[in-house]
Amino acid sequence: MARLIHDEKLCTGCRTCMMVCAVVNQGAANPKKAALRIVPHMPEPRFSAVVCNQCGHCADVCPNDAIEKRDGVYVINADNCTACYSCVDECPQNAIFTHPDMETPIKCVLCGECVQECPRSALSIAD
Repeated sequence: MARLIHDEKLCTGCRTCMMVCAVVNQGAANPKKAALRIVPHMPEPRFSAVVCNQCGHCADVCPNDAIEKRDGVYVINADNCTACYSCVDECPQNAIFTHPDMETPIKCVLCGECVQECPRSALSIAD
């Protein structure tokens, strides 16, 4: 199962990944619309990533069958989604996000744009 890997040792917390994700997937230069979150931990400057690990629990709890597996990645089918947010509430990683401008929840689809644009190569996709 493919998933996004974040290397905390390389990450500087610049959040380029969040901006790229939002621009590519939502058409907006707004990191709050990204499908991942870079979280700072202080006092030692360390950054972790909150991102979908493609476990599929969201698909199991969706009452509308709006989350389906395509090529090994769970994606939200906007036509079937009623924005009930069951997936958001039940995600064990807390990695499905909402934004008031968005009609459906936001989750990682492993497009790989964040991986390509990370200036420190702190992100990768692995099976």
